[in-house]
Amino acid sequence: MHDHIAPAASGEPLSGGLKQRHLTMLGLGGVIGAGLFVGSGAGIAVAGPGIVVSYLIAGALAMCVMRMLGEMSAAMPASGAFSVHAERALGRWAGFSVGWLYWFMLVVVLAVEATGAARIANGWVPGVPQWAWVLLFMVVFTATNLAAVKNFGEFEFWFATLKVVAIIAFLVLGTLAIFGLLPGTDAVGLSHLTGDGGFLPRGWQGVVSGVLAVVFAFGGLEVVTIAAAESEDPVRSVARAVRSAVFRILFFYVGSMLVIVTVLPWTAQKAGISPYVTVLDSVGVPSAGQIMNIVVFVALLSALNANLYGSSRMVFSLAERGEAPKGLLKVAGGVPRRAVLASVAFGFVSVLLNLEWPDTVFLYMLNSVGAVLLFVWALIAASQLRLRRRIETEAPERLVLKMWAFPWLTWAALAAMGAVFGLMLTDDTARPQLLWSTGATAVVLAVAGVRELRARRA
Repeated sequence: MHDHIAPAASGEPLSGGLKQRHLTMLGLGGVIGAGLFVGSGAGIAVAGPGIVVSYLIAGALAMCVMRMLGEMSAAMPASGAFSVHAERALGRWAGFSVGWLYWFMLVVVLAVEATGAARIANGWVPGVPQWAWVLLFMVVFTATNLAAVKNFGEFEFWFATLKVVAIIAFLVLGTLAIFGLLPGTDAVGLSHLTGDGGFLPRGWQGVVSGVLAVVFAFGGLEVVTIAAAESEDPVRSVARAVRSAVFRILFFYVGSMLVIVTVLPWTAQKAGISPYVTVLDSVGVPSAGQIMNIVVFVALLSALNANLYGSSRMVFSLAERGEAPKGLLKVAGGVPRRAVLASVAFGFVSVLLNLEWPDTVFLYMLNSVGAVLLFVWALIAASQLRLRRRIETEAPERLVLKMWAFPWLTWAALAAMGAVFGLMLTDDTARPQLLWSTGATAVVLAVAGVRELRARRA
């Protein structure tokens, strides 16, 4: 265990090519994905208008986690971010476990994104088979990630910008529709919020089920703190990116849900169709489905790019600390190329499993990472509880970004995560994810324990 806070300069051999605008947009773009554009329909189906409350609760939890992460990353920037923090706070086993679990989660989710984007592209150009699209995307983003980090930052900046513009346009159109200011629309007022079974048609149980449906859509925020280590001024960059990202995300998520359930009755949403498309169709936007398809396509590619980046930096950081093969440490042009290729290789395996056995082998893999985000968040909170005290004692000047209401809010966030675990156990659809993820976590913890014992004997 590390007893002292490491010096502020992280001494990363990686290049510092990311600018503030890259980081800010990465923070926004990393979390605005297909989960919001398509997956939010499932939340509306179980919670009705109460989905707004579900998003507020899930968003508040994500904001707390980001604030804790921001506090630690501003004080100790490192490309392994929360894996490094967990090691310093709780011991080697924690850094090893959270790092490998997070890496595994990213490379499995990467397959879902590549396949989803390929499905959309195949719909546009049916002559090109789905596997060929997947191959193309993987090759393009491998090349992007092998090049200088500023190329990755630039890609993400424009991807994220398109998503943010799409959401702002949606919020503006929706608000005009609510007040009847669009041609051919009547003011709907708040009738859909209170009619159709009331604001909470399924009661608080619906809101709670809604939280389960949407909480994992907030995954992806963590990449900002990983990327901060490669920015020109890690301390200031991460503090600014975290501050701006959390509030804007809540605004985008909660705002768009509010528009969706106000413009149309919640019962008008159809499974499998993006609620954004349903709303845009209803206000007479031509080709709404195709426009949204393009936005979802960009969102998937953006998430694919960010996950490839995050997974390569995480496994590189693990190698730096002797928790992954030393061969992954080779850096060329400020980029950990072997770490990128190792992550891509596993990503390719995941994609092949997804194309070949989507309902068996790949489903088990996907379930095994389904709840990993919560384990990662719990370790972030536990690390922050310990490190905050240590930073206050040894280097208080490093606390440029502080967790609100410490330690009470950290404990409240941990309790909320515990509640989500409990809910997943009682929910028939979420239970397999929780059990498989717990199994995967147990395996990683067992390996970490064996390594710890060996190190003590040596």
